[in-house]
Amino acid sequence: MIRQLGDNVMVSGQVAPHEVAGLAEQGVTILVNNRPDGEEPGQPLAGDIEEAAAAAGVAYRFVPIIRGIGPADVEEMQKALREAEDGKLLAFCRSGTRSALAIALAKRDEGASSEDVVRQLNEAGFDPGPIAHLL
Repeated sequence: MIRQLGDNVMVSGQVAPHEVAGLAEQGVTILVNNRPDGEEPGQPLAGDIEEAAAAAGVAYRFVPIIRGIGPADVEEMQKALREAEDGKLLAFCRSGTRSALAIALAKRDEGASSEDVVRQLNEAGFDPGPIAHLL
């Protein structure tokens, strides 16, 4: 399930290589994979998703978030958000939560108000609690 975190920013659970071309047709211009390889049996490999993205003309970033969201993860998400420009960014992990929280922190660091960030998380069905102290 894809959830909106703004006009051109979305998050979802795991994306499979065969889904990438369809996402490109829906206007996705950059994929951000926040899921480390091997987190779950049968999960698609980052390299396979990256190949599918290249074939579909979609930019791809592999930014695995393993033990909490760190400053480097936030910085990489900021770069991806800037790269998306007028296109659409889709960040994904197992459930979408890590991606949503990383985007929220990136937007907050870029100057978005705490209220706006929390509202976007709530409207998309995510609990801002785990990062509330950073907002």
